[in-house]
Amino acid sequence: MRHQKMLQAMARASEQALQLPELARLGEVVREQRQELGLSQEALADLAGLDRSYMGGVERGEHNIAFINLLKVSKALGLPLSRLLAEAGS
Repeated sequence: MRHQKMLQAMARASEQALQLPELARLGEVVREQRQELGLSQEALADLAGLDRSYMGGVERGEHNIAFINLLKVSKALGLPLSRLLAEAGS
């Protein structure tokens, strides 16, 4: 029962994240940079040490990605985090 409540709370959080244009823009930037490098989502996820399905959710703006994961993604893309965030903020 407790596990089910936790999953429901996580689902609600994802639904709320879908409504944030800032997350969608960050996902677009990650996707654009990944494609410029000729990487698949799976390859980028492997380089960043993240799950491929999680990376897909980031690119779709479904996850409010944690700081440490942002660092991993920026490193995997070969971009300074400041540039990734600057492009996402424009």
